[in-house]
Amino acid sequence: MIQNYLILQALREPKTLTSLSLTDWDLLIRQARRANLLARICILLDEYGLLEQVPQKPREHLEWSRVISEKHIQAVHWEITQIRNALVKTGIPVILLKGAAYVMAKLPSAKGRLFSDIDIIVPKGSLNAVEAALMLHGWAATHHDAYDQRYYRTWMHELPPMQHIKRMTVIDVHHAILPETSAIHPDSAKLLAAAQLLDGYDDLKVLAPVDMVLHSTVHLFYNDQLDQGLRDLVDIDSLLRHFNSLPAFWSNLAVRARELELSRPLFYALRYATHFLKTPIPAGMIEVANNGRPNSLTLIFADQLFERALMPAHKSCSDWLTGAARQILYIRATWLRMPPLLLARHLFHKAFISPKIE
Repeated sequence: MIQNYLILQALREPKTLTSLSLTDWDLLIRQARRANLLARICILLDEYGLLEQVPQKPREHLEWSRVISEKHIQAVHWEITQIRNALVKTGIPVILLKGAAYVMAKLPSAKGRLFSDIDIIVPKGSLNAVEAALMLHGWAATHHDAYDQRYYRTWMHELPPMQHIKRMTVIDVHHAILPETSAIHPDSAKLLAAAQLLDGYDDLKVLAPVDMVLHSTVHLFYNDQLDQGLRDLVDIDSLLRHFNSLPAFWSNLAVRARELELSRPLFYALRYATHFLKTPIPAGMIEVANNGRPNSLTLIFADQLFERALMPAHKSCSDWLTGAARQILYIRATWLRMPPLLLARHLFHKAFISPKIE
């Protein structure tokens, strides 16, 4: 067994973990903490009825991580209630994204998942009303530098993050899933129109299943920070396994990816989900996803980068090229989100002007 792959072994084949030595458990726990997946592994073991077979010391780490994740879910419910209360008079439905959506929709992806902020998406024309309502209820803008404010409000797909002045919780208010300067432009109106009400609510929505998957692929493969990349890939794996039972899910996913210009990130998502996590994908869907396949040279290069950068940021999962791979993917993500001149200006400002202001 190659120790570097303990975290993947845990996610793919939790039944095999009962044979690990204490040394292996120590390494696995370290890898899982860095990937923010320790509670997830605890829940997997519990679902297989194997948690009691784990030695006492590592089991204590696992069980405490689950307690923290359960408390986190309670806090998310409370925070979303506060957001709903803040926005009720605007008449604008709250459409949840990513982790908050998984929690409120009670999806398997929420199990053991920890995240630092609440993400919502609203129509672009409603941004001012939403921001004002949140400010009246205690949220304040961060990133006070004038350049950062312009960067978010002019070019990005969201407002500057807003933090509550008492609870210190953070909300990200989006109007799109990619920046307006990006080379591709998924139609936000189509995402909002297809969003679905959550059972028991008349003001709380989540994206439609295929859109939820596609947003998750965009979040991972257009992200400039991949320190939580394996957790995000686990999200994709879980969503695909869960929605697999929906009628025509796979054909709808392929059609929607073309419609929203997201065939490339979907290709990468399916490729690396099967590679890392053995996600079951219908053969026909793999063929359809090849519509988003890059040329052979690009794909070879991408494989070398993502196979390193998607692993936990732990020395046991790294080699001498891992740091460079993360840096290259950071530049790639920024390049995909900005045209060359704007990118050059942004990087210059961040490298030479922002540090002096701070």
